[in-house]
Amino acid sequence: MPTITLLVLYYSRHGSTRRMAELIAQGIESVAGCDARLRTVPAVSSVTHATEPEIPVNGAPYVELSDLAECAGLALGSPTRFGNMAAAMKYFWDGTATDWLSGTLAGKPACLFTSTGSLHGGQESTLLSMMLPLLHHGMLIMGLPYSQPELMSTSSGGSPYGATHWSGIDGNLAITDESRKLAIAMGRRLAETAQQLQKKS
Repeated sequence: MPTITLLVLYYSRHGSTRRMAELIAQGIESVAGCDARLRTVPAVSSVTHATEPEIPVNGAPYVELSDLAECAGLALGSPTRFGNMAAAMKYFWDGTATDWLSGTLAGKPACLFTSTGSLHGGQESTLLSMMLPLLHHGMLIMGLPYSQPELMSTSSGGSPYGATHWSGIDGNLAITDESRKLAIAMGRRLAETAQQLQKKS
């Protein structure tokens, strides 16, 4: 089988969600024949003349709509903003109507991840909020099954809805061993599922 590309799309303000994205990419690339393409979105501002540089100062390049067309599956991540995805990520999805109409993402698998400043800061509702545009795009949403033993032992994040991380108010809490294993497992599961779907198409 030819190599397939899985898009890992995230927004990260202080680095925690980016670290999660890198772990998911690690899981994807642990599957032979699968590549992870890390992409981010620019910040948005209420000041209309404020702009981001065309190339991010650090981290992954900005996502382009062609990345959606070229991927065999998607891992989508955002920090929590009052129990919802960050405005920058919502802004990106609000601009994908053409892809929605053409069915660019229909039938492709997707999974979700987030990080929060407080342990009960809306991890699961953020994952659910990110599912909504993906469902409208016709994507096949994947969670984390309880066959992953870390779901029963974690005290720092992790959910059947997706991988999570409790970063602390200052963003300095390291990703725990359980959260690391769950993120890698989710990336691997996404890649394996995308491969199976490619074989059947």
